[in-house]
Amino acid sequence: MKKNLITAAVILGALTLIAFTLNKNKKENAAKIAIVAEKNAAVSVKVSEVKTEEVSLDFVANGNFEPTQELTFSAEKSGKIIQVLAKEGDRVSVGQTLAIMRGDAINVNAQAAEATYMNAKSDYSRFENAYKTGGVTKQQLDQSKVALTNAEANYKQSRINIGDTHIKAPINGIINKKFIEPGSIISATPATSLFEIVNVSKLKLTVTVDESQVASLRVGNTIEVTTSVYPDKSFSGRITFIAAKADGNLNFPVEIEITNNANNDLKAGMYGTAEFKSAQQKQVMTTVPRNAFVGSVSSNQVFVVENGIARLKTVTAGRILGDKVEVLNGLSNGETVITTGQINLQDGNAVEVIK
Repeated sequence: MKKNLITAAVILGALTLIAFTLNKNKKENAAKIAIVAEKNAAVSVKVSEVKTEEVSLDFVANGNFEPTQELTFSAEKSGKIIQVLAKEGDRVSVGQTLAIMRGDAINVNAQAAEATYMNAKSDYSRFENAYKTGGVTKQQLDQSKVALTNAEANYKQSRINIGDTHIKAPINGIINKKFIEPGSIISATPATSLFEIVNVSKLKLTVTVDESQVASLRVGNTIEVTTSVYPDKSFSGRITFIAAKADGNLNFPVEIEITNNANNDLKAGMYGTAEFKSAQQKQVMTTVPRNAFVGSVSSNQVFVVENGIARLKTVTAGRILGDKVEVLNGLSNGETVITTGQINLQDGNAVEVIK
């Protein structure tokens, strides 16, 4: 009997100890869960301080060089190529013969047209003299004149046809592609492509600028242009076009014409950088990072952190200066704006700043 009482007491003590331990663990887990829940309720964000600083108004814009003149020209007459006088990479001038087309039949036709024309001239001269003496009527003289006019037109066209057998460069430039070889049969309908000529003595660089930058630009402004391919060289450019209307991204295309150097170092398709210098080198202004704005700069809204809470503020944005934006009103120097994490925020949310 005594043994049973001792066993029961031991079991009861063990159960009491287990119950106490479980209860303690439950309280500790609840506390941890509460801490985690409180921490998870705060949105993780990155921040930046509002600064009043000297900012350079100079800016750069990038684009690709394009030739000011390029042309793929086609055959005007059908025939067979018997000689090609230019190859890819050759520099050619306007009027230079690039290829010769077989012209046997054309030459024969031209000889016949010339004979007809000379005969018509003689006939008209005889009719004109005879008319003066009354030997022919006015109608016969007029018919002779019409025959002479038609013969002359046919003769001139035959000379043009002979000239067309010599295919000539329509512009100055460099042969970029050659589409024909000796023996090629070319056609006027559909037109056979002959050569692609690119003029790189002058190139244009098309870049885009925003509304705050375009306001200071004028057609004719001189712009320095560089390219990473030639880091030790710079090229002088001139603004030739400024778009009157912004594109879909609210940017304005600007075209800059650059005169290539004697070696034509700049090539169409290279990546170029235009450096726009401001007359006013630096200006003191209040700025925030561009990515601090909710959605876009045009929204004029930013989140600031006040005692661990996100507060949505409406500001007045000024000029966009690269990755910074001028703030004209709504923020004070030293305030903290949120730069990442805004997508998860609402006004009044608790935030955790990521260092």
